Amino acid sequence: MSISIFTNRMSQKRSDGVMSDRGKIVTRWQASLRKGTDFDSWGQVVEAVEEYQMLSRHLNREMNAKPSVFSESQKKTLQRITVCLELRGQTLQSPNATNELSLEDVKKLDGALQDLLSSSPAEFPIEIPASLLQTRQKSPRRNFEIDMEGDEEEDAEEEEEDVEPQLQSKAQNIKPTGTLLSRIAHEPGTTGLTIHIEKIGLKDASVYLDPFITISVKDVAGVDVTKSQDTPVATRREEPYVMYGANVELQKPLEKLPKGTAVFFEFKHYKAKKRAISTKCFAFMEMDEIKNGPLVIELYKKPTDFKRKKLSLLTAKPLYLHLKLNLYEN
Repeated sequence: MSISIFTNRMSQKRSDGVMSDRGKIVTRWQASLRKGTDFDSWGQVVEAVEEYQMLSRHLNREMNAKPSVFSESQKKTLQRITVCLELRGQTLQSPNATNELSLEDVKKLDGALQDLLSSSPAEFPIEIPASLLQTRQKSPRRNFEIDMEGDEEEDAEEEEEDVEPQLQSKAQNIKPTGTLLSRIAHEPGTTGLTIHIEKIGLKDASVYLDPFITISVKDVAGVDVTKSQDTPVATRREEPYVMYGANVELQKPLEKLPKGTAVFFEFKHYKAKKRAISTKCFAFMEMDEIKNGPLVIELYKKPTDFKRKKLSLLTAKPLYLHLKLNLYEN
């Protein structure tokens, strides 16, 4: 075999390898984008913003990679996509943001990602003000409301919060007093439920800013059965617990709940670096667990799976959500 033929074949193999790597990367990015837009369309703002942030970090990392499987022109596309993700995050967190971006526009980014594999890509589907791109080039993160720094995958063994106590007052979207609802009068002969949330066990209980728990009642399809409620922000810690002592009144009698209903408890806290409320973990209680007295339930990794199909325990350590249930007759 001549040297020139051998060289051409080796060059072709390298090219094929780059294309294969690029395809795998783009497929992962598209899956992440669709996950984020799904959260977005369901109204799960915190989860959507977190997914957009994670995808943006991946794009930033690839733009700075040396060597990279993407050309300089393709990196410009990645930059535009990153700006769009950041703008959508700003829109979700600040309804009065100067530069808003709709969910429908974000969905167009799927095609822009696919074009990274095309030899003749189409024009970028979203018009971005030139000033934003210029700012992005000069200061990739500093000029945007969303902080893209942080861990890609947070779990019970790795997540750490490097924050100062005085930042607690900056959690603009958290109501310290909570949004718990009063007990309502149900139909005579039905059964009401009061859920006393005592405490939640976390290995790093002391690091969370303004921690609270969102309580929601969902049917088997993950649809709201009653209005969600938030506990007041916890101010007391007894390692390894965040202490609550909050009473939650179920807004429907047990007899009126659809078959397969579950009560969900999402532990949330304020992330100073991201300037957003984040879900750390969740737990849920099914109807056959409802009995008078104490109840301890397991904690699962985010994102919250209201359909209860893909569950992964937060930790192997004996740390749980501690409740006390009180059934009463109307």
